[in-house]
Amino acid sequence: MKGAAAPSFRTKINLMNLKTKAFLYQLMSFGVLFIIGRLALEKFSGLTGYWLPITAFVVATILAPQFQAVRTPNGEKLFMKWLFLKGVREIK
Repeated sequence: MKGAAAPSFRTKINLMNLKTKAFLYQLMSFGVLFIIGRLALEKFSGLTGYWLPITAFVVATILAPQFQAVRTPNGEKLFMKWLFLKGVREIK
């Protein structure tokens, strides 16, 4: 009995819901900016205690790109909006 071939890595990625991808992209970008911001604030500012992570949180929230899955007539698509880019970009 021959079994069906295992799905490729690319197929497995496509099985993920676009809303989940948008959430993971947003979480990763926020996390990277939060860590960089926290380390930079710790090194270059005099903030201590709770002020350090709170300030890093606010800075990362403002600077992180926003991802959103949108249902269009051509199917569901993933879009990104960022403070440093003009307009909205489609993520392929």
